[in-house]
Amino acid sequence: MLTCITNEIKKAQKGDKDAMACLVEENQGLIWSIVKRFTGRGYDIEDLYQIGAIGFIKSIRNFDVNFEVRLSTYAVPYILGEIKRFLRDDGPIKVSRSLKDLNKRIVDIQKEYIATKGREPTLRRNF
Repeated sequence: MLTCITNEIKKAQKGDKDAMACLVEENQGLIWSIVKRFTGRGYDIEDLYQIGAIGFIKSIRNFDVNFEVRLSTYAVPYILGEIKRFLRDDGPIKVSRSLKDLNKRIVDIQKEYIATKGREPTLRRNF
């Protein structure tokens, strides 16, 4: 079985589209399991699957069959990275990570304020 998978990987790396499609199909469960972590973020799950499949294909292209590691183990960081990159970079305006982190802190503090005070925070004007 392992030799069969190794042969499929080698064929896919040489450009065999059928071998590549076979590997992606055989690993749909892996891709879906990772995609499900990102549901509820405002993106269609099918789109995220396609992006995850791109990450899986990149992992096949870079996989070294001489390493003693399974393709699925090697592919997980590629799939995760591709999806995270999409989520981070998608949008009309690119927002820096520091601003995103600051926004998250503000939202957390706002939720804490509402929980303790029972109302939304307001701006106080001192004239």
